[in-house]
Amino acid sequence: MDELQILKEVEAGRMKPEEACRLLAQKKEIDLGFAHVDTDRPRRKGMPEAVYCQGKTDDQLVEIMSALIKSGQDVIGTRATREQFEAVSKHIPSAAYNAHARIITVDTAKRPEPVGLVCVVSAGTTDIPVAEEAALVAERMGAKVERIFDIGVAGLHRMIKHLPVIRSARAVVVVAGMEGALPSIVGGLIDKPIIAVPTSIGYGTGINGLSAMLSMLNSCAPGITVVNIDNGFGAGAAAAFINRLA
Repeated sequence: MDELQILKEVEAGRMKPEEACRLLAQKKEIDLGFAHVDTDRPRRKGMPEAVYCQGKTDDQLVEIMSALIKSGQDVIGTRATREQFEAVSKHIPSAAYNAHARIITVDTAKRPEPVGLVCVVSAGTTDIPVAEEAALVAERMGAKVERIFDIGVAGLHRMIKHLPVIRSARAVVVVAGMEGALPSIVGGLIDKPIIAVPTSIGYGTGINGLSAMLSMLNSCAPGITVVNIDNGFGAGAAAAFINRLA
């Protein structure tokens, strides 16, 4: 929650002035020894610090997320396993888990109504975990999100019928593995910025997403930006930032 939101909460009578003073006086960083929690990110970036869960212990996750909650921030924990969620939820009962996106969330305040439109498109069903990560992150950053899954190049008629809604979006995230062709096709049919996400889905010469990424980087369709392999988080954040500017 940034300074303006805090003041609006006080003005509306939903927050006591004492609580507002406590939040405004907080440090911009909480030193946990093993982590420095960035509590100023909502003001600077318009989004809370995201917690990358992979490789962290359960105790570390609980401490980091508790620090974010104490500072008045929502929690987004990416690449979380169900086991990690179950460990976190024992200490933070309000935590929720999206199994497709592999994301833990905790809401500390009511979120505003979503605005604009971001479309998240996936080539195949197996690309959905990365696509859902992008969609959920964009939603957490205030965007209205339309999910359109499994419309890859093996059956282009599936994509054509969705063109009206895709064209109406302010930004489009296109997620694809295998040969990574879908962003180029979508890019040739719409006039909006595209964030292409290669996934590690594919057979041997897909090289864990490298082939898809190189195809996307070499696209001749204008307006395509490519993020790292399986980086749904980065794509969702970029699309949400574009959505805010429109």
